Amino acid sequence: MPLIPLHDANPRLYIRAHYVTIALILVNALIFISQLGIGDGQRFDAVAGYGVVPARFFDGLEVPAGLAGVSSPLTLITHQFLHADWAHLAFNMLFLWVFGDNVEDALGHVRFVVFFLLCGVAGGLAQSIVEPESVTPVIGASGAISGVLGGYLVLYPRARLLVLAFLMIPLRLPALLVIGTFFAQDLLWGLTNAPAALGTAVWAHIGGFIAGAVLVVFMRNPRVPLWHKPPSPW
Repeated sequence: MPLIPLHDANPRLYIRAHYVTIALILVNALIFISQLGIGDGQRFDAVAGYGVVPARFFDGLEVPAGLAGVSSPLTLITHQFLHADWAHLAFNMLFLWVFGDNVEDALGHVRFVVFFLLCGVAGGLAQSIVEPESVTPVIGASGAISGVLGGYLVLYPRARLLVLAFLMIPLRLPALLVIGTFFAQDLLWGLTNAPAALGTAVWAHIGGFIAGAVLVVFMRNPRVPLWHKPPSPW
């Protein structure tokens, strides 16, 4: 990952605190921590039962009898709260922390919850449509958080971001460049089936991003303009 966002110079204008963003981070962290004490077999069962398995939608795959889980449509929600390891969780939550508060500010608390979940659903569906016979579970909030990035890009493309380039170089760059780089990388990996994307549900990222960019136009507070340039202290 060439650019890691650390902070944005974009103050909230309509809400005092980003309660939903904080709550989503806490819920994801608590669910992950709760799984640390279970064995690998139980963890695999949870991933199989609550993750999105494309073949359950399109190839008639049935989960083994007695396996805990939910119906395939509900996995489009539950998969968003499962993560493979600490790095997977940490990167997703970092992106949500940096970008989520401003999207929550633009939508309001309740609409932001709906927005987040819908983007995650779109991501799970996109990955399933591209790989309809896959039996590999898709887990993680990446699709939903990609939707947050898509919404942020439409709202604040000129906001200034503090990023860490190549894990060592601090830079201040516009959101259009930073978020555009992430999306372009995912799109390139998805279209070329790049080995670098192995194990990454890039089409979930792409589907969530596009959903977020579209949904934010209709779900935002009418007072919030599109393509806004927030005042920057930098």
